[in-house]
Amino acid sequence: MGKEYDTTPQTVPHVATKYRTICTQVPHPDSIQHIERSRKYEPYSMRGMPPIVWDRAEDISVYDKYGNRWLDWSSGVLVTNCGHGVPEVRKAIIDQVNSGLIHNYVFPSEERPELCELIASVSPEPLKKVFLLSTGSEATECAIKLSRAHGIAVGGREKIGIIGFERGYHGRTLASQQAGGMAGQKTWIVNMDPAIINVPFPDGYWDSDSSFDGFLNAVEKSGMKPSQIAGVIMESYQGVGPDFAPVEYIEKLRAWCTEHDVVLTFDEVQSGFGRTGKFWAFEYYGVVPDLICCGKGISSSLPLAAVIGRPDIMDQFPPGSMTSTHSGNPVCCAAALANIRKLLDEDLTGNAARLGPVLLAGCKEIQSRHPEVIGNVTCAGLVAGLQTVKRGTKQPDHDLAHRVIELCYQKGLLFFAPVGAWGQTVKICPPLTIPLDALQEGIAVMAEAFDEAVAEMYDDVEVETADEKEAELVA
Repeated sequence: MGKEYDTTPQTVPHVATKYRTICTQVPHPDSIQHIERSRKYEPYSMRGMPPIVWDRAEDISVYDKYGNRWLDWSSGVLVTNCGHGVPEVRKAIIDQVNSGLIHNYVFPSEERPELCELIASVSPEPLKKVFLLSTGSEATECAIKLSRAHGIAVGGREKIGIIGFERGYHGRTLASQQAGGMAGQKTWIVNMDPAIINVPFPDGYWDSDSSFDGFLNAVEKSGMKPSQIAGVIMESYQGVGPDFAPVEYIEKLRAWCTEHDVVLTFDEVQSGFGRTGKFWAFEYYGVVPDLICCGKGISSSLPLAAVIGRPDIMDQFPPGSMTSTHSGNPVCCAAALANIRKLLDEDLTGNAARLGPVLLAGCKEIQSRHPEVIGNVTCAGLVAGLQTVKRGTKQPDHDLAHRVIELCYQKGLLFFAPVGAWGQTVKICPPLTIPLDALQEGIAVMAEAFDEAVAEMYDDVEVETADEKEAELVA
């Protein structure tokens, strides 16, 4: 999975609309030096995004230095929920820097508890303790640590099992990657923790069995008993889609965790802060977890993450034994405070909810035009995914997704690289500030890109098939 985009400057049709401007070759020839410098000094793994050298980003727009402007449907990988560089967040950052306090470790400050209180206020009972970190991977690692510590406390040293889900993603650090279900990303680990297992995710497409029996059977097959399980961690929606589990499944999972004193963690790193049309995506299930992991959209800018949980789980470690060097950095806290207040004051969650049906209908219309190569479409609020497959099969088609995204960036619509367990998904996630007409414009561009990509990849096949049929008739 994953490949580079061609960095050769391409001459493409110029675009000039309300939300998009393409007026040069893309990428611009003068930007290649910066791409080459990146390739020289950064690891190979940093390649793979459309080759745009960002100069600035404002609200729903990304600009290069050469007059080109893209309608952003990446949100910088689901970070800028309230928009890129919005005045409220920029002012909060500048004011905090000018205050003279830009780092304080975990010494007391005004900024950190102010943010923790605000996060607690938007979290359900009894999740009222908040631990601030820097990244989503840190948050999920912390949740696994807290789950195991709780398991040992209530069930002894055998109660350490952690259950994640196939095709799940929780980060790239050791435990987070083991709990995640991307098998190809775990080969480097070798010595896998036998007490961390993956069970099928009941998405209803890649795994047709969406019953809770599938969960129970997988746990039994692992050889672990419920009394040995410390925690279950799952994304509220799997980022490879977005893919949701059935409500009944999650209700039974919540009851099972309660019955066996298992900590249930919902990973909201990419789904939280209004993205799905609800403040927390797990609200769709009507249950409350024991821990929430969040990040990305928490600040719409600077590195920040959090674990939110029940006091009895969060307070397991004594003073000084669960901290982080940059926990609640005051500048990051200022950004997050401004971001969350903007999300609430402007009802950006409501905007996602209102526009969600428009986005879903647009994606379904594109699927109806290409049903043999778009296998599954999912959407919740302002996150959606079109999962591409080889014509007439359920075999993922990374090449088609890659080409669609390349055509879109050449037309002024920006996505990040294809996602999914096999790189099959064109993922849509604009800032929650996007207006209706910009959403509709983006849908039209994406539809055009799909039409062109499908024609490029399959017209030759159709011609060959027609020629073969003609030969058969002549014979």
